This record gives sequence, structure tokens and C-alpha cells, in this order.
Amino acid sequence: MITESTVRTYPFSVPHKLDVDPLLEELREHEPVSRIKLPYDGEAWLVTRHEDVRFVLSDPRFSRAQATGPGVPRMKPLPSGQASILLTDPPDHTRLRRLVAQAFTTRRVEQLRPHVAAHADELLTAMAENGAPADLVRHFTLPLPTMVICELIGVPYEDRGRFRGWVVALTSTTACTPEEVDQAIDEFSDYVAELVAERRERPTDDLLGALVRARDDGRLLSEEELLTFVGVLLVAGHENTANQLANIIYTLLARPGLLDRLRGIPPELFPTAMEELLRYVVIGTGVSLALIAKEDVTISGVLVRRGDAVMVSTAAANRDPRVFHDPTTLDLGRTPNPHVVFGPGVHHCLGSSLARMELQEAIRALMDKFPALRLGVEVEDVPWKAGLSGRGPAELPIAW
Repeated sequence: MITESTVRTYPFSVPHKLDVDPLLEELREHEPVSRIKLPYDGEAWLVTRHEDVRFVLSDPRFSRAQATGPGVPRMKPLPSGQASILLTDPPDHTRLRRLVAQAFTTRRVEQLRPHVAAHADELLTAMAENGAPADLVRHFTLPLPTMVICELIGVPYEDRGRFRGWVVALTSTTACTPEEVDQAIDEFSDYVAELVAERRERPTDDLLGALVRARDDGRLLSEEELLTFVGVLLVAGHENTANQLANIIYTLLARPGLLDRLRGIPPELFPTAMEELLRYVVIGTGVSLALIAKEDVTISGVLVRRGDAVMVSTAAANRDPRVFHDPTTLDLGRTPNPHVVFGPGVHHCLGSSLARMELQEAIRALMDKFPALRLGVEVEDVPWKAGLSGRGPAELPIAW
């Protein structure tokens, strides 16, 4: 029995593959603003309806900047720092976002499309030459986004062996100890500082070079903001896209006939199909970072007090029947499709255009290269990551 006075421990259950927790969907229908207790530092409000999620993520009365430091409810063992663009409010957020916005415009992303397609083909050709079965995570879904974001920022791709372990620790909820996370933060920060020092000696035209010039010439960001900015772009630019790509491919291969349906879609409707896969396929553990109410705000009839922490579930919002007809059905022709995968408002994902393009080109290349693509193991034998903020297969064995 659900009552408004109930405080539930989150996560409600151990994430299972890409399933949306049934309790999230039950809350959305019967208690859209509920109380949860997080693994670290207390309770928060959880918002699950599409309209309310958009409201919380867009309304300036909810602060990300105040959701830093100790005492804020969270999934991860260590509190968030203050220098990340993810945890700033305007005008600081506007200032930081403006520094890199040109690198992620639709025009710039479209200029990169042939380059990304060529990278995808190279990776898949090499995988095919090695023969089946193959692990698609190792050979394709992880290296492709890593290549793209490394080139865009100006990080050596050959360093991926160094920063990969740090990324895992930085996205850990239970996979690593607080001490391991702390060590990863220190080592990652030192690594980024090395890159920055190199750019100061040998300026470049890549994004890292531009950020260093913005720091040194225009004083448009602090040294801490510079280092954090590069780290955030590197982590988000390859980890999130890599997980989502693997999750989408798993979904296409795990459902009989779905990949063939996607192959049969006219090219001009392919982006529509990809938007539906983005809506339907879960990537995270279920809740956002906390936002703090700057004043008393009412959400779906529930009074949220000033200073209260609020979290949202985009997974629940993307299955809201008030917005999406038959939301549990994967409809490759769904339109309109106002999903909230990339978030609304000023914090709309900076790299959303890049992620969309990468996913489109990766799936196209995979379908073209392997007409008989299939899972290399039974569906239930695909191993999954655990203890991290993102969901995805640890390996994705395929055959062709």
C-alpha cells in the first residue's frame, strides 16, 4: 500500500538488465512526488511524471549549485565538487557552457559525421578480420565514442588505458570503495593537469587548447573549473555514449525481428527510430543528481520546502502514458517523441547532437557490415556491469 508518508530506501531493487523498476512506474501513477532515502546523506523527494520532471529540470527555483558538498543526498560515496558545469547555476553555468558550445553545434556535428562513419567502419572491419565470436563492447561500442571525444577535446587516444580505470571509479556507486574513488579523482586530476601544461607549452586548435586560452588570456574560468571541465567532457563524452550504444544494440539483438524492422525503415525515418530507441532504452540507475529547492515549491500538489533535495527519474518519465501512447511498446515510428533523455532547460545535455550522430552512424555501420548479426550467446548469458551509475553490458558477445 502506497502512502504519502512512506519513505522508501533507494535503490528499490538491484537493477536487472535494462528493466525499469516496477515501483518507479507504480509511484508515477499513484504517488508522483514521493520520499526516498539515498545510500548517502539522507532523504530526497523523487519525481516520476513527465510533466513534473520537465518542470523540476527547467525551473530556476531548483538549484544544482546548492547540491554540492557534504550533506546532500546522493548515490555515490563521495560528495560532488563545486567546479563542474553539471553543478552550476546561471550565470556561472552560462559562462562555462558558452566556452564550448561551438564545438557541439549541429553544424559542427554534421561536419564530423563522415569522420565518425569512417572510424566506425575501421573498427568493424578490424573486428570482422579477427573473426567471430567477438565482444562488441571491447571492439566497438567503447572505442568508437572514446576515439571521437578524445579527438574533439585533444586527449591522446593511446592514453585510454590510463583514464579508463579512473572513469569506472568516478562513476561508481558500490563498485569501488570511497578510498579508491578518492585516489581516482586525484590521479585523473593530475593527468588532466599534465595535458593542460602541455597545451600551455604547445598551443593547439582543439577544444582543450581553446579552454586553456580562455583560462590564460580571457580569465573566463578558474584553473579548477578548467581541470574539472575537461574531466567532465571526457567522462560524459565516452562513458554515457558507450553505454547507450551497447544498450541499444543489445535491445535490437535480444528481441526477435527488431533489427530486421530497423533495417527496413527508409533512411529519412531512421532518426525517428533512433529517438524511440533513446526513449525506450534505459541507461542510468534511475534517478538524477539532486537539485535543491531555493524556495517553497508545489509539485503535483505536494509542497517541497526550501532547502529540500529533489531527484527525478527520466526512465519513469519516458514511460509516462499521459505523454506516450502505449509507452511500454517500442514503436520505431513514434512521433512526436518528447523524451527527456538529454534533459530540458539550461542543463540540456551539451553533447546531445554529437551523441545522436554517433549512435546513428554506429548502428548504420553495424547493420551494413554484418547482415546476419546476432548475439553470440544466449540472451540470459550476457554479463552486465554492476555498482556503477550507468547501466550496460560488461561484454556483448556477437556472431555473424
